[in-house]
Amino acid sequence: MSTASQPLLVAILREPSGALSLPNDGWALLIQQARSAQLLSRLAYLLEGTGDLQRVPAGPLHHLESSLVLARSHDRAVRWEVASIHDALRSAGIPTVLLKGAAYVMAELPTARGRWFSDIDIMVPRRALADAETTLRGAGWTGTHADDPYDQRFYREWMHEIPPMVHERRKTTLDVHHSIVPLTSRLEPDADKLFAAAVPLRGHPGLHVLSPPDMVLHSATHLFYEGDYHHGLRDLIDIDDLLRHFSAQDSRFWRVLVDRAFAMDLARPLFYALRYARRLLGTPLPGHVIAELRPARPNLLLLPLLDASFQRALLPDHPSCADVFTPVARWLLFLRGHYLRMPLRLLIPHLTRKAWRRVKGEEPH
Repeated sequence: MSTASQPLLVAILREPSGALSLPNDGWALLIQQARSAQLLSRLAYLLEGTGDLQRVPAGPLHHLESSLVLARSHDRAVRWEVASIHDALRSAGIPTVLLKGAAYVMAELPTARGRWFSDIDIMVPRRALADAETTLRGAGWTGTHADDPYDQRFYREWMHEIPPMVHERRKTTLDVHHSIVPLTSRLEPDADKLFAAAVPLRGHPGLHVLSPPDMVLHSATHLFYEGDYHHGLRDLIDIDDLLRHFSAQDSRFWRVLVDRAFAMDLARPLFYALRYARRLLGTPLPGHVIAELRPARPNLLLLPLLDASFQRALLPDHPSCADVFTPVARWLLFLRGHYLRMPLRLLIPHLTRKAWRRVKGEEPH
C-alpha cells in the first residue's frame, strides 16, 4: 500500500478519488502520513474540491473536517498578523515583500489552501534593515539570540536575515530577510532585481509579493539549498501548484521562468525543482524547458546519488515512507545544504558548534 518510491499519500495527492476505495487501515495510514507531512488540510481541501469529502468514512472524515477548521483559522490569523506587520513598516515608509506562506495566503494563490507554516517571512531592502528592525521593535517584536555573540554574528554577517523576531504578546515569529540566500552562499541572485520585479499586493499599499518567476525560483532555492527536508513534500507541492497556476495564466511563463533562472544564478535549483516535481507529483512540463535547463544539470556521475537522496528525503517523514537508506539520504542532504550555504572555513566551526550545543541540550540554529 505504501512504498519508499510512492507512498500512499503521494498517490492520493496525484489522484484524490483513489482515497474513496481505501479500506479502514488504508485511511489510517493516509491520515498519519498526511499529518506528518503537514498536508492533512491540503488533502481535505482536495477532497472538498472534487466533491468527495462527504463520501469519506466517518472516522477519517472527522480528522479531515477538523483540519479544515484549523486551516481556516490559521488563514485568518496570518492575514491579521500580516496587517499588523504592514501597519508598522508602512508608517516608516519601508517597502516590504512577503515571502513563502504569507505571500501565498495574501496573494490568494491555490497553494495557500490548507498550507501550514509557523513563521511570517518578509524581505526588506538591506539598506532599510536597521530601520525595519527598530520599527518592528517599537511595534512589539523583540529579537532573539540577543545573549549569544556568535549567533548575532552568524545572522548579521553571513546570513540573508536578521535573528528571528518574536512578538512579545502574541508570540508569533517573524523572519526579516534582505535576500533569499545567505551572503556566504554559492548562489548569487541579485536582491535588487527581486525588489524591482516585485508585484504590489492589491489593497495593501507598500506591500508586495515576488513576481511569479521569482516566487517559483525562491521556492525552489529554499527547498533544494536549505538541507532540511522534514516538510519537503509540502514545499514541493508549493512548486507544483505555482507552476501549474502561473503557466495557465500566462503562455509566456515558461520562457520567462527559464530566462530569469539563468539571469539570477538560480538555474540549478530550478532544475532540481522541475525534475523532482515531475517525478513525484507528475507536474506537466514542456519539453523545451528541460532541454534549456541542461546547462544547469549537475555532474552526471553525481546525479544518480542526488536522485536516490532527494526521492527519499522529499517523502513524508513517517516510518511507512522510509527504507534503510532514508536516514543516510537526509544526513547527506543536510551536509550538502550547509556546504552550499557556507564556505568550509566557516562551515566546519559552525557544524562543530552546532554538534556541541546539541550535546549540551541547547537549541541549535
